[in-house]
Amino acid sequence: MNNLSFRNPLVDLLSENWWMVLIRGGAALIFGLLTWFYPFISILIMVMFFGVYALIDGVLGVVIAINGRRTHQDWWLMLIWGMVSILAGIMTFFVPGITWLVLITFIAIWSLVSGILQIIAAIRLRKSIRGEGWMIVAGMLSVLVGIILLINPVQGGIALTWVIGVYAALFGVMNIALAFRLRRFAASEND
Repeated sequence: MNNLSFRNPLVDLLSENWWMVLIRGGAALIFGLLTWFYPFISILIMVMFFGVYALIDGVLGVVIAINGRRTHQDWWLMLIWGMVSILAGIMTFFVPGITWLVLITFIAIWSLVSGILQIIAAIRLRKSIRGEGWMIVAGMLSVLVGIILLINPVQGGIALTWVIGVYAALFGVMNIALAFRLRRFAASEND
């Protein structure tokens, strides 16, 4: 018996299902390794998922517009929205490279703008808080990532894919380790 005086329901739940945590960790590890070693395939799959999403979103938007055309005067806005989504989905399948470049460019601009705003916020906060330097450093890193992605979006996209792969692999390893600890905990509870 484990000598814990306080029982934690979450520990009980996880230890009873340790093998699911193990499977989850294994899946994350495999995903991470595949993403790391096959970045172009990973990029293509992500783009295709976006294409499927855009098509489904567009079709549903068109259906909503058609269903509401008699009762809502602005139904045509939803129709245009749906048609644009369908077009984006179709274009994704025919020219996936452009979709990827647009996505990377969007991420680059977001990173650049959010980094600049974070630096400005840190400078304005410097009289009120301590440690604003970390906020400035984080903002500068965000600006740097944005610039790198804008200068070379293809290599930047591959680097982003590798970061996702490393994260997923580490997440997987940590879940696998957790699963075996949960298994030992469950076995000690049953003794």
